[in-house]
Amino acid sequence: MQHKYYLSLDRQYTVEEKELIWKKPLSHKVSEEEMRICNEVKRNWNCGEMKIANILLEGDAGSGKTQLAKALSADFNLPYTKVTCFADMDKTDIIGAILPVISTEQLEKINDEDKAALKALYDSDGFHSATEILVDVLGISWEQAALKMKELMKIADESSKDGIVEYRFYPSEIVRAYRNGYLLEIQEPTVIRDAAVLMALNSALELDGSINLPTEIIHRHPDCIVIITTNRNYLGCRPLNESLRDRIQHTEKMDLPDKEVMIERAIAKTGYRNDQLLEILADIIITLDKTARANAIKGVAGMRSFFYWVDAIAHGGSITESLYHKVIYKITTDSEEIKILEESLKKHRVLEELEEFESEIKKKARM
Repeated sequence: MQHKYYLSLDRQYTVEEKELIWKKPLSHKVSEEEMRICNEVKRNWNCGEMKIANILLEGDAGSGKTQLAKALSADFNLPYTKVTCFADMDKTDIIGAILPVISTEQLEKINDEDKAALKALYDSDGFHSATEILVDVLGISWEQAALKMKELMKIADESSKDGIVEYRFYPSEIVRAYRNGYLLEIQEPTVIRDAAVLMALNSALELDGSINLPTEIIHRHPDCIVIITTNRNYLGCRPLNESLRDRIQHTEKMDLPDKEVMIERAIAKTGYRNDQLLEILADIIITLDKTARANAIKGVAGMRSFFYWVDAIAHGGSITESLYHKVIYKITTDSEEIKILEESLKKHRVLEELEEFESEIKKKARM
């Protein structure tokens, strides 16, 4: 697929931007969804109003949504960046924030963490968003960084009241992707509570849209692709609002892949190649996933659980014991729900197959 789906062949990148273009690991397996999106986007890229630049990946945790978004960065040769949404996001998290630049004397009066954060922001080259800088400097999550930025704005504002103040605007990750033409993954916009924030996102998703900043109006770069990734029917998530969904030109329903694909990906990820056992493990994951859905158990048996379970076994872990620590307890630790899952595995005889397989391994080890 190399170069086949590049969208702007004559585009030049800075060294930093080249580093943002995702490099596919050897373990990456091209999926049907990836091929379909690549073909659709490439086919319509120069078709004006029929251009496909907003894509929704909706499905279960561990179904490969973010992995697919990153793979599209490599396929389209676009720098990849992301923003992780949270319930209390406001408009400053969408467009960025204005921060007073306080004096060195005032800077020395505040605590070490806030001082380090402000210094990092003041010394930044404008290439990275404020949130990204704080995540890197303080080692905190994106949501914590957004809240910290609001704290810093108050501190800087209080510290600068008595003098001439210089203000500096720090664009959000969304603005950076929008202005420079990156592939932007917006994770979980369904958790956002403020309708005004969703309206700002709606406006930004227009193909010829613009964002009003305090310093300027920026227009959407023709190469900017937005990938929205969201889980289905999870606690804290709301249905994707109609206005946002209407601005999507292509959607993929992300579920557990077929058993053969699960096994192929597990081999690529872990290097473990016992096909007989991998088939049993995949059957168990599929059974647990269906059982959890049927019984309204909130957890998920997905590809991540499958990979870590296989990896544990590949490194000598107990097959049945690691089933609990890598899979079942990730779904639930409620005793009644665990009992429902165990009964389903017994009913489908997959747990029996697993125990027989492990028993045979132990017999061979004693011989």
